Amino acid sequence: MKRAIRQRVLVTLIATALAAVSGAGMGYLMGRAITVQVTKGRLDQGVMHMLTLDEARAREARELLHALSDAPYEHCSEAKLGYFRDLMFQARYMRDVGSVRNDQIDCSANLGRLAQPLPLPIPDFTQLDGIQVFRNLAPPRMGHLQRVGLRQGDAFVVFDDSTVEDARRSQMHYTTTESDLGGGAAGWISGEVPTVHGMVLTRDAKALTGSTLYATRCSTRYPFCVTAYVLIPEALQADRAATAGFVALGTLLGVFFGLFVSIAYRRSQTMELRLRRAIRKDKLRMDYQPIVNMASRRIVGAEALVRWTDEEGVAVGPDVFVKIAEECGFVGEITRLVVRHVLRDFAETLRSHPDFHLSINVTASDLSDPAFLLMLETALKQAKVPARSLVIEITESSTARCGPVIETIARLRKWGYGVHIDDFGTGYSSLAYLHELSVDAIKIDKSFTQAIGTEAVTISILPLILAMAEKLKLLVIVEGVETELQADYFCDAAQPILAQGWHFGHPIPAGRFHELLADQEKTDALRAPV
Repeated sequence: MKRAIRQRVLVTLIATALAAVSGAGMGYLMGRAITVQVTKGRLDQGVMHMLTLDEARAREARELLHALSDAPYEHCSEAKLGYFRDLMFQARYMRDVGSVRNDQIDCSANLGRLAQPLPLPIPDFTQLDGIQVFRNLAPPRMGHLQRVGLRQGDAFVVFDDSTVEDARRSQMHYTTTESDLGGGAAGWISGEVPTVHGMVLTRDAKALTGSTLYATRCSTRYPFCVTAYVLIPEALQADRAATAGFVALGTLLGVFFGLFVSIAYRRSQTMELRLRRAIRKDKLRMDYQPIVNMASRRIVGAEALVRWTDEEGVAVGPDVFVKIAEECGFVGEITRLVVRHVLRDFAETLRSHPDFHLSINVTASDLSDPAFLLMLETALKQAKVPARSLVIEITESSTARCGPVIETIARLRKWGYGVHIDDFGTGYSSLAYLHELSVDAIKIDKSFTQAIGTEAVTISILPLILAMAEKLKLLVIVEGVETELQADYFCDAAQPILAQGWHFGHPIPAGRFHELLADQEKTDALRAPV
């Protein structure tokens, strides 16, 4: 008996020691990961701070330009100079305002009336509203700092670029770029000269390029974006103490691994109950991601994506809560909720736009449920929506050889529904089996899209998938398109291709999606021949 106890104690000690060592290693990796996450948070805060400042400067600059243009005074008269100084006294960010004639500065609040006018340099670029931008407009007695100038008509304003000083205090790097240049290329305005180019500077984005983290936020009022960036080695060097702390914490977590598992199990049970309450109270919501035709770049459909924020305000991913619902046997309730919301949000659109299709995701459990088809038919009949307007998306894994699933797919096709295989290429459907399923389309998994422009082996499989789809007369939908490079890859394909991804639009609520459709219809009307 005592020997058995000693053996159990020894095994416990060895297991605890191994868990502690593993925990220390995981703690080190976690420390690095959290340092990066904290740095991302600091980047977000920093870029929003700089965007707020830049928007305030842009707003004040434009207000002053309008005020200068409307001033009822003779050019460079004493009255007008007094007016300049009154405006400067009230301004918060401007460092000078003045008048221009024949591309020369004749007078300003700081310089007064110039005996010898100062020629203006060539503007670095011109915005679509006609405002000329000068990256560094620094007449005499205005110091050595970079000063950004704006000119409209015969008026100009100048303000300091305080980005460098803010960057020095926050140990980050900032740059402001103008994206509203007729050709679409980014133009550097102020701050540090950017080390990268392209969409990372001209749209809301977070990116990791090499060892540098970038965060970009674009103004919704003015045509510029602010980018904050930091080198990861610098961030790790600054937070060495935090990494050491996580190593110690990881060791303790390893020792108490058993307790952690117990807590995690109880948490999963609690999440199931919270999810059931959310379904019962209709607390799940829907977002819709545009699906576009690659040839015309027009929106031709949308994928309905269910979202859940639990009672504590925590957003839970569908890969988590749908799996819980499927394992606990109530995923059909989520599917019914999705169908109800989709028809409520888009019934009128689906009736009035027969070429528009809306996709919903269903699971293998739904396809095996005898009540699924009846529910679907009843809901569409009540909404007066034809079956052809709805697309049923099934994951490739759910098409594994299962008689009821295959039978349900066949009935869906027979009744007019579109059937698409989602996440295609993840390794379940053979060519022969895909032919047996008799589906309408395949959605190429985003892992293939992300391989475009890289040396990943999966890029060599893409042409084979496209050729197979063309041979079987299947429509192809490409998931996860995030860059123009990825979009261009499919533009030369022989067969029609649809696509979705952040490059064409993020998932958005139904109201905003209808605004996109309305804008598209207005554009189509303007382009239509008279």
